Amino acid sequence: MRILLVEDNRALSEGLSAILRGSGYAVDIVADGLSADAAAAAESFDLIILDLTLPEMDGLDVLKSLRARQNKAAVMILTARGSAEEKVRGLDLGADDYMIKPFDIGEFEARVRMLLRRQAGLKTSSIAYGAVAFDMISRSFFAEGAPLDIPAREVGLLEMLFMRAGKVVPKEAIMQSLAAFDDDLSANAIEQYVSRLRKRLSPHGLTVKTARGIGYYLAKTSEAP
Repeated sequence: MRILLVEDNRALSEGLSAILRGSGYAVDIVADGLSADAAAAAESFDLIILDLTLPEMDGLDVLKSLRARQNKAAVMILTARGSAEEKVRGLDLGADDYMIKPFDIGEFEARVRMLLRRQAGLKTSSIAYGAVAFDMISRSFFAEGAPLDIPAREVGLLEMLFMRAGKVVPKEAIMQSLAAFDDDLSANAIEQYVSRLRKRLSPHGLTVKTARGIGYYLAKTSEAP
């Protein structure tokens, strides 16, 4: 899952990005409204965490621009502007959640999980495919109840494949989701992650298949051609 964090307070943006990346999310950071608007127009994000009081362009104007372009990313407004009028306006313009600073980190993480779960069309925090289950709260995979030891970057890849099990996920979408702006993520690196995932999943009846020239998809070993 890929998140755009729009926050002009450097200490806060660095702290939040560390928390989110530690949970296995790919996080891009911008510090002004114009950059946020440009990033959201050029790249695909699952969630945008948006401050309102920003240089160059107000956060509400960024939100208005997003929705005018039919951008479907979930948006959490995270701001010190806590009046009822501001909150109503933000929600009316298309925000999915509105959180006021200062805030509790545990609640923030729970709301992020809730928005991403809703974005993926899930009603519960745990989903299963074959003998493997994924817990969105702990961002962990389990097979027959035992945790699978999977590095964070591979967790991000398997999560994408898991939520679209049986459907092809394009390579470009994988690279966009896993890479932050400063990451040098190559197609060869994706192939290496896929190869390692196949070895981890094989004992549990799952595999990652290649749709040549397009991308990858998750399949049960018994059903894979």
